[in-house]
Amino acid sequence: MLTAILVEDEPLAARRLTGLLQKQADPLTILGVAESVAQAVALLQAGPAPDVLFLDIHLADGLSFELFEQVEIRCPVIFTTAYDQYALRAFKVNSVDYLLKPIDEEELRAALTKLRARLGAAAPTPEIGTKGAVSSTKVPEPAPALDAATLVALVQQLRQPAPQASYKAQFVVRVGEHLKVVPVEQVAYFFSLEKATLLQSTDGRKYVVDYSMEQLENLLDPQQFFRLNRAYLARQAAIADIIHYANSRLQTVLKPAPPESEGPVLVSREKVSVFKSWLDR
Repeated sequence: MLTAILVEDEPLAARRLTGLLQKQADPLTILGVAESVAQAVALLQAGPAPDVLFLDIHLADGLSFELFEQVEIRCPVIFTTAYDQYALRAFKVNSVDYLLKPIDEEELRAALTKLRARLGAAAPTPEIGTKGAVSSTKVPEPAPALDAATLVALVQQLRQPAPQASYKAQFVVRVGEHLKVVPVEQVAYFFSLEKATLLQSTDGRKYVVDYSMEQLENLLDPQQFFRLNRAYLARQAAIADIIHYANSRLQTVLKPAPPESEGPVLVSREKVSVFKSWLDR
């Protein structure tokens, strides 16, 4: 059974990757999870050495490439990143693989296949030819390890500021025969009502928008907006209070107040822990 260390500063991403690795046909044993360069150094120095190291790139205290400057890493590396702008060709040529977040299960499975080939875990499988001759299935050549020149180039490139994701800055809504622009800073929350999606502005006005809640989740900055439940997507600044509710659920008090007919705005039970992490980031 292969062992792995995960270096990932996003708890949700770390839990998801752990789950994916443990649900493989041949599950990996997770030796530890580090959220920073410092934690990763301590974990690697404490031992035992893993068979593979999963490295996120941008960590809270720096870049994961700084690990190579502080501790000797002999095991193969699989990079994970939310950005596809960073020397992806170099990653693919010089490491086992890189995985773009959110990690796809098929891509992870393919990366693990390459990893096992590199470690020599996949031995040639005898096959019987049409005339009874025994042949061997060729094991794919493993990818070469990162060389020093490539590593230095990657460190220099990755020390540049991370590119900022582009999120929606304003919404165009209809008011009678007129069009009105509502900057995203004036949005308190969105909610669904009778198959329509409404924008609740901070000044108390409501506007119909031509987006579904799912589309809005992808268009809005996740640092500012959270999908509380199927019907509500709220900006953090609009959450005036949070109250413990029955069955370990949470009730949010939004300002401006939603229609009374809609009842209390609850955080979905399965999102409670994620919601707390979002607030405590």
